[in-house]
Amino acid sequence: MYVQAWRLFRAQQPMSPLESQIAAVVAEHPEYHALLEDERVEADFTPEGGQSNPFLHMGLHLAIREQVATNRPPGIRDVFNGLAKRKGDAHDAEHEMLECLAESLWQAQRDGVMPDESAYLQKLSHLL
Repeated sequence: MYVQAWRLFRAQQPMSPLESQIAAVVAEHPEYHALLEDERVEADFTPEGGQSNPFLHMGLHLAIREQVATNRPPGIRDVFNGLAKRKGDAHDAEHEMLECLAESLWQAQRDGVMPDESAYLQKLSHLL
């Protein structure tokens, strides 16, 4: 999906709303452009291999943007706006928030439970 959205964006072709969202995130990550332009992405991104997973990273950006747009968990939009104002950049604010989201998802997966929105929002609030 990332390769397709980036290809359509570069060719200035019509895109679905989701493809447009993906392309916007990709555009903000020039370090991943060559990977996506190769279109034969078959790499295995593991911590043991010393590489972070660009698809996970960009997917977390998309998740944060969806959470802020829907204000779920309630209050996340205020946290984001406060961080963006303090940092002077929305993308930098998202990067700070990504760590909290990734940790919350990892804990939920490890424990076999749904993510705890209250604990997640509390972690985010500490960023302010």
